[in-house]
Amino acid sequence: MTHRATTRIVIVGGGAGGLELATKLGHAYRKSTSASVLLLDKHPFHVWKPLFHEVASGSLDVDMDGIDFRSHAANHGFEFQLGSLTGLNRTNKIITLDAICDEDGGVLIPEREIEYDILVLAIGSITNDFGIPGVREHCLTIDDTHEAERFHKGLLNQFLKIKAQKKDAPLTITIVGAGATGVELTAELYKVADYLRVYGFQNIDRSSLRVNLVEASERILSALPHRISEMAGGVLEELGVQILVQTQVQGVGATGVFVDDGAFLPSDITVWCAGVKCQDVLDQIGGLSTTGRHQIIVRPTLQAQDDPSIYALGDCAACEQEGGQFVPPRAQSAHQMATSVAANIRRHINGKPQKAFRYRDHGSLVSFAEYSSVGVLSYMTKHRLFVEGSIAKYLYISLYRLHQIALHGYINTALTMIVGRINRKLRPRLKLH
Repeated sequence: MTHRATTRIVIVGGGAGGLELATKLGHAYRKSTSASVLLLDKHPFHVWKPLFHEVASGSLDVDMDGIDFRSHAANHGFEFQLGSLTGLNRTNKIITLDAICDEDGGVLIPEREIEYDILVLAIGSITNDFGIPGVREHCLTIDDTHEAERFHKGLLNQFLKIKAQKKDAPLTITIVGAGATGVELTAELYKVADYLRVYGFQNIDRSSLRVNLVEASERILSALPHRISEMAGGVLEELGVQILVQTQVQGVGATGVFVDDGAFLPSDITVWCAGVKCQDVLDQIGGLSTTGRHQIIVRPTLQAQDDPSIYALGDCAACEQEGGQFVPPRAQSAHQMATSVAANIRRHINGKPQKAFRYRDHGSLVSFAEYSSVGVLSYMTKHRLFVEGSIAKYLYISLYRLHQIALHGYINTALTMIVGRINRKLRPRLKLH
């Protein structure tokens, strides 16, 4: 490894945690020669993951609303490169990146190696198919913006068929997994059906859509309090959703889903939102200890258990807290971890002791498009406050604003909000292509 006076910090993954971390460290070292910051991601732009369901519905346009990594890097003091992690050599402190190819498969940039002094793994999670037959072949996911846009195009094509053929049969969509993603996507679909009438689809309304929401556990939103589940179920049933709980999927075919009671659910589009795991590339990468879901096992300081020069944050970090509970894979976890890792990297460079990370659960909020929102806020450690309606909707939006503030600062976020209000007047309410 080439000796460098400057500490090279390499961050793999530009999700909520990775991009916030790169921004914080970029600000810290943009005028310093003691460290440089490089962010790597397989996509050229960032969209906040809790909004992927809005990309899928067309409420959010990644070309208009996404953050270009190169532009953001130039404005905040760090470097960005496209790249997908394929290997790690901890002895020489080198990571390997896959080749970058064009749409026709031609190699633009061959496989390459990147040296690091401090490595941060911030690769988010993907859905877990649990090895169920047919899931990979016949289900769509919304693990990234490319897949979300693929779903959106398929959805519009199906509604276009209904419009052209003037069929009475509704479009049937089965969503497997009733966590926050599945529940929020379900509500967004009815928003699409409501809005399409404005844009020339006069024969499309809620009756043109049938959604089956399938959940293996005894209730939807099982990670949240029962009260939230009941409120959410009421909103979805009012929209017309068929909720199937305690229902195991045994297999997925081209025309529907096979469930454990022998029933077959016909489906024009099947979306898999059940379970999460980390990407396979992280499984014992470089000899690091990982969990069965390929999460990097970390110390309380968020350093890898086997290597203090490697940090992990967000969904790919298995961080055990007091009581034996692990930090959950949520956006607020990634945000808090990014702040902790930024401070610890600065301590690392300055030769100071590391500080343990402590996760604080501030609650959870679920949005049902424009129909309603519900949630629970945690305060003073053990107290909970249940919210719904316009208050919950405002708080849900404020979570995204906090992410924007971490990236852009208060003034630029305020300007972004003003531009967003103008765009809502000028742009279609849905992306129509």
